[in-house]
Amino acid sequence: MRLEDYTYIYFLGIGGIGMSAIARWFNAKGYPVWGYDKTRTPLTEALEQEGVVVHYEDDVNLLPQEVMLHKEKTLVVLTPAIPAEHTEWAYLKEQGYTIKKRSEVLGIITASAYTVAVAGTHGKTTTSSIVTHLLHHAGVDCSAFLGGIATNLNSNLLIGKGTAAKEVVVVEADEYDRSFLTLFPDVAILTSADPDHLDIYGDSEELIRTFQRFISQIKPGGYLFLHDSTDPRLTAHVQEGVQVIKYSLNSGDAYVQELQINGRWFEYDTVSPFGNITGLSLGVPGFHNVENTLAAMLVAQVLEVPGPQIRSGVKSFTGVKRRFEFVYENKGKVYIDDYAHHPKEIDAFMTSLRALYPNSKILVIFQPHLFTRTRDFADEFAESLSKADELILLDIYPAREKPIEGVTSDIILEQVKCPIKSLVPKEKILEKLSKNSDFDVLATIGAGDIDTLVKPLRIFLENNCDGLE
Repeated sequence: MRLEDYTYIYFLGIGGIGMSAIARWFNAKGYPVWGYDKTRTPLTEALEQEGVVVHYEDDVNLLPQEVMLHKEKTLVVLTPAIPAEHTEWAYLKEQGYTIKKRSEVLGIITASAYTVAVAGTHGKTTTSSIVTHLLHHAGVDCSAFLGGIATNLNSNLLIGKGTAAKEVVVVEADEYDRSFLTLFPDVAILTSADPDHLDIYGDSEELIRTFQRFISQIKPGGYLFLHDSTDPRLTAHVQEGVQVIKYSLNSGDAYVQELQINGRWFEYDTVSPFGNITGLSLGVPGFHNVENTLAAMLVAQVLEVPGPQIRSGVKSFTGVKRRFEFVYENKGKVYIDDYAHHPKEIDAFMTSLRALYPNSKILVIFQPHLFTRTRDFADEFAESLSKADELILLDIYPAREKPIEGVTSDIILEQVKCPIKSLVPKEKILEKLSKNSDFDVLATIGAGDIDTLVKPLRIFLENNCDGLE
């Protein structure tokens, strides 16, 4: 299909981070854009401010007249989060509208571009945001579709100026629902391939096979930047002529030397097949973010960004919302918010947090995401969360899932070994902290609606800081 064949764009689930980026792209390109989402959020409000019409009830009568009158000229974009019983979706299918998943539309948008795709069960959003920043900072004309709000852009979308002979597009290659198989990149990063989304894949072997398919779609003459710890079987079907380069903190073809922590700054040198770069300073903390930055730097080097511009780009990168985001810091209290929702991500986050604050009491508030993920990784969650001094668990955020009998936050809590632990309803968090705020570092972690606590917690700390010393 060709996008030029469509005049009107309608989104089912427009408020998702990936969906909203594509909606913004169509809107910026001059298409009339509408959408449904079940919840009003800052993202949907931002879309409305940009001229996109959004409604929040599943009601066929709320479909725009243009969509109702011009079926053959309307493209419907669908997120996998829309439930099968959704009324509008059922109507649009029944009426024969062209309906494409978000990933399919992204594949169509990037088909003729020089595509940099960032894949992996962790680190996609931060890594793709760093790639985008390094290129944009260096004056490379590029577009980007991101899975988070990059703070340098204050957006999840960058639209290129169209000055390059061939458009460069940076995208997240999402493994959920096998979405990334619509992409055929020139350059791919694979940050990790740990078991996840087993509700989709069944087992880790199928996940590996699907990542192999994605890797096999890298164009001949392209590049694969692969974390050195990933399963060696992943490259079994790489196309001839694709250059495979492994990276990590301490091993591989590209790695880090002379790493030191100076306050929040991680300072280090890098060794790379494309040329070493010294004197790097990254202000977004985390050993995992040093690795993510290393992968992004390799992409910048392939696209011939000079070393000094890479160095200044790394130093000026300010991060991504909800990725090791410093929300509050004053009078001995620090509050950091992070999207980590897999045991490996939590472990990486906690390891870096301990390195930054080795002698501080750390209180973690964690909201498990999905019943299946909680069931499949309860032991691993408990192990990673045991690095906290105190843990508050919230109830499981179900997202797209129905409850599973016997699967609650308690199956994590009972195995956690940190000295103080409790299960608290989300609406009671401020009340609990008002009674006991004996911590130096507060961290909220999770991918559900725990982000709705961030502002209230910041205000709480601002209003009570003097009394909390």
